[in-house]
Amino acid sequence: MAVVQKALQGYQYVFDELSDPRTKEWLFVSGPGPLLTILASYLYFCTKAGPKYMETRKPYSLKNIVFAYNIFQIILSVYITYLGVYFVFTEKYVNGCYSVDTSENPTAMRWASGVWWFYFGKITELLDTVFFVLRKKDRQISFLHLYHHTIMPIIGFIGIKYAAGGQAIPEGSINAFIHVIMYTYYLISGLGPQYQKYLWWKKYLTSMQLVQFCIVAFLNVNSFLSQSCNYPKYLSVIVLINCILFFVLFGMFFYENYIAANNKEKKSTKKDL
Repeated sequence: MAVVQKALQGYQYVFDELSDPRTKEWLFVSGPGPLLTILASYLYFCTKAGPKYMETRKPYSLKNIVFAYNIFQIILSVYITYLGVYFVFTEKYVNGCYSVDTSENPTAMRWASGVWWFYFGKITELLDTVFFVLRKKDRQISFLHLYHHTIMPIIGFIGIKYAAGGQAIPEGSINAFIHVIMYTYYLISGLGPQYQKYLWWKKYLTSMQLVQFCIVAFLNVNSFLSQSCNYPKYLSVIVLINCILFFVLFGMFFYENYIAANNKEKKSTKKDL
């Protein structure tokens, strides 16, 4: 009983006493249970139940649903990008960091709500993989894809739970800006093969993602080294490590799909000549 009591006390300390009192009652924020349930269900469906269900079925079209979903993600990403730009031009970057305003004034609450919308967006983005499964596009469900979609909601949860504002705003807006472009690409590609000629810029999207990781990593190194910033040091470390992992994984993807593939195509062309 003593062990259970200590565990409960530890849980209460971490997820109640340490958390931001302004956001702890918000949707999907009170504790880790709802998010972990969503992520466990997501991984089980996308790796086991979904492929098994689709094994003997034809792929679903979902064209209208996916179109509406892409529009939603673009609108949400534009809003978060706008919020980040407004934040940078109105808040002070002091000693290499944006501190979190933990007050309940309207501006601070607006920044906190922006972090929640980023977090909510990462939860809704899990539908990317669900749509892949239902459309039988299993080739696109790689380790990189699953890792990316699983870790981002977790980082979003930590952000809204313990650092609802400050440094999280510009970091989230950089990611949101990339997603505006990414979901615009998805939107156009879903319109039909006649629009493929307008998607020549696909490889540059991956390049932008790599630049994104470098910028966010730089921001977190600065915030970690800052002596006067209240942005959690452990969160800077988590995000920095994740940026490094993403840079390696996306870098490998870029090399395999654009550099190595291009070299292979050139060699094949020379042989034909």
